[in-house]
Amino acid sequence: MTVVAYALAVALNVFILYIGTRFLLRPFVAAAGYGIPATQDRAYLEIKGLRDATFGIVGLVLLAFAGAHAAAWFMLAVAVAPLGDTVIVLRHGGRRSVAFGIHFATAVVVLVSAGLLFAV
Repeated sequence: MTVVAYALAVALNVFILYIGTRFLLRPFVAAAGYGIPATQDRAYLEIKGLRDATFGIVGLVLLAFAGAHAAAWFMLAVAVAPLGDTVIVLRHGGRRSVAFGIHFATAVVVLVSAGLLFAV
């Protein structure tokens, strides 16, 4: 169980770091993948990229240096972001399949990861 808990947490943190980096380097492409295409204002897309990259870095640092329980609390707290992303996509006319299939599903997996880390 410990290996699964850590592997899932590492994978999630690396993935959000990748998403953040993608928003910083290719913001309009990343925005389309988010579920709400953007046509201007690169700055806000870069802000999202920095936020996501920071989440990934902090999660990895907690796993490496603070342990499973600290990382579990972090995962529990950051699950708010994909839940909020679900609402944002729905409120702005994005596809329900993206809102639930990507963002809500991510929130569920992050919560599962938190539960596994709490069990370590």
